[in-house]
This record gives sequence, C-alpha cells and structure tokens, in this order.
Amino acid sequence: MNRLVAYIVRFAVILFGYAIASLAASAFLNILFLASLGYTPAQADPAATASLYFSIPFVALFVAYFGFAPAAIIILIAEILGRRDWLFYALAGALVAGVFLGLVDNIRDSVFAVTETSAIMAVLGGGMVGGIFYWLSAGRWAGSWWKDEKAPTSPGPSGS
Repeated sequence: MNRLVAYIVRFAVILFGYAIASLAASAFLNILFLASLGYTPAQADPAATASLYFSIPFVALFVAYFGFAPAAIIILIAEILGRRDWLFYALAGALVAGVFLGLVDNIRDSVFAVTETSAIMAVLGGGMVGGIFYWLSAGRWAGSWWKDEKAPTSPGPSGS
C-alpha cells in the first residue's frame, strides 16, 4: 500500500512538472514573439500585457499536446535512470522540441510547420526552457521514490 501511494504521488508531481514546463516554454515563446515585434517592457501597453494572460496558457496547451509523447518517453527514462541534473533536462527539452520540428516538417501542409531559422531556434530554446523548468519542479527528485526503497543497507561494523 505504501508503494502505491509513492507511485501516485510521484505521478502527480510529474504531471505538475509537465504543466509548469509547458507554461514556461509558452511564456518563453510569447516573450520572444513580442520582442521580435519590437516591444520592450518600457513600451508595453496594457493591452499587450493583458494579452499575455490569455496567450501564455493557450499556447501552453499546444506545447503540452505536441510534446507529450516524446516528453513522456524521456521522463520515463529519467525516472528509471534517476537523472537529476539540470543539463540532462535542458537537452531533453531541446530533443522534444526537435522531435516536434521533425514531425511537422514531414507534414508540409501543416499549419504548424516551422521553416525559418530564427523560429526553429526559438522552438528549440523553448524546449530547453521547458526542460529546465521541469527539472526545477519535478526532475530534481527523479527516481527517488524507488531508489530509496531499494538502497542497500549497511551491515554495520563487523569487528565489534
């Protein structure tokens, strides 16, 4: 029963981390988009700021949808291997973004096809930001729910 609770709690933490990662990647992409249009924080009018409250969660839905399958595979690998370093998750986020770019590149008529170099780099950067935020919210404890139970116990001093 105790192990089942650990599985459920870890699954909830993973889902929370994936939601945070999707929101962070979306925020990164939204800020890059506004910067490419020439908006700066000093020039941002209330309409641009208010639109971020809607567009960041909306774009996060697309980020979460398109990145789910490759991210689930990488999260499973990270949990099994117990990877807890931020660089692994940053590179894994770039890999998830690269898989997305590869999939939409195969479908030429796709609305989501990304062809410009700056947009490709923005998507890869968004994946890296998402990976880092996943590490911050859930990845730092990867594999801890099962490695602690299987850790070998010390036999203690044998000469006493």
